Amino acid sequence: MPAPLQAIASSPRLPAQADVVVIGGGIVGVWAAYSLAQRGLSVALVEKGRVGAEQSSRNWGWCRQQNRDARELPMATKSLDLWDRFAAESGEDTGFSRCGLLYLSNDDQELAGWARWRDFARTVGVTTHMLSSAEAAERGQATGRPWKGGVFSPSDGIADPARAAPAVARAIMKRGGTVHQGCAARGLETSGGRVSGVVTEQGTIRTPVVVLAGGAWASSFCHQIGVRFPLASIRSSILSVGPSADGLPDALHTAAVSITRRGDGGHTLAISGRGRVDPTFQQIRFAPQFMPMFARRWRSLMPGGLGGLRSGHETLRRWRLDRPTPMERVRVLDPTPDHGTIRLTHERATALLPGLKGAPITAAWGGYIDSTPDGVPAIGEVGSLPGLILAAGFSGHGFGIGPGAGHLIADLITAQTPIVDPQPYHPDRFAGFSAGKVADF
Repeated sequence: MPAPLQAIASSPRLPAQADVVVIGGGIVGVWAAYSLAQRGLSVALVEKGRVGAEQSSRNWGWCRQQNRDARELPMATKSLDLWDRFAAESGEDTGFSRCGLLYLSNDDQELAGWARWRDFARTVGVTTHMLSSAEAAERGQATGRPWKGGVFSPSDGIADPARAAPAVARAIMKRGGTVHQGCAARGLETSGGRVSGVVTEQGTIRTPVVVLAGGAWASSFCHQIGVRFPLASIRSSILSVGPSADGLPDALHTAAVSITRRGDGGHTLAISGRGRVDPTFQQIRFAPQFMPMFARRWRSLMPGGLGGLRSGHETLRRWRLDRPTPMERVRVLDPTPDHGTIRLTHERATALLPGLKGAPITAAWGGYIDSTPDGVPAIGEVGSLPGLILAAGFSGHGFGIGPGAGHLIADLITAQTPIVDPQPYHPDRFAGFSAGKVADF
């Protein structure tokens, strides 16, 4: 079942040329295109299916600094400011609010880890409050149970996954950019050793710069042009319930289950970190680089089924530019949710929050989270192919940091001072990252 998502209209005609073409209409792609359009560049965004239809509408909707990796924290902080400003700048509503994020725990080790992060965050100007047992019980009174402690991050917030990417896409078109849904990018053309165009199913767009924000499809697309990009997809399973009792927190995380208020007044329910790994030949190819991550997460990651092979997003097959590709066969990745996880999530949520009892389940869906070996995204120009900017592998964090990532991409393309230090995100950090020769077309 697809996650709830607003529909938008596409631009009427594919341009013959553009300053930049963005491949992928997820949250990172739309924010990159919006940031570029703000700077007066002609930008065309091409999306094989619908804007926001994959992981960008299938996530929790959290926009957080709390517990971020030190490399991602500066981008998370900048992203919150950009989320804040967007409505006034664009006249579009993403459902963003700085409601604060609440974490509750009865585990001493977990609380100690949050305290260490709080101490680190202070050094970079980020405020987060450790909660005593009494404070945790007060903020978590909807649970009706005692807690040893918790964390409240007051400047963090949430946005609505059902409308965020579509809202930013509309803002792109207001700024003069174009958005093309149902238009798969099949490959790239090159001239003189650098990007010169994007071949789509509807025609070729001449351009000197391409942003590849292809999410779970990014590694297989890179493979077509001789670029080795290690990526693994984790299948998550989430459900939503309709509006229920008042007084429930907007965003609450516990080890058992997490909940987020949706734009329709209902809630999204999920178990943090839980997922299935659907085996593919791509995963076998990159297994040595991902084994440390899988070893750390063995309690929460379970073997999956054949859905990944059937979907084709991790194919090692080479496709031709004059024929339909796997992206045209599967316009939107809509994997089957793990029904056992859905049942367990609902049971845990209603046990944690009695106010959810009686709230009807309105949807349940799966989604593929594109992950890198170190859990930090790859953002930067591919050294072997000037003009190709990679922006993928956001490892479940892309929704919250999408605005900052888009701004950084635009900074790199326009040679402006980067909003954050780009070096920690550069794809070259992956051992063995290399590229083969890309043929001129």
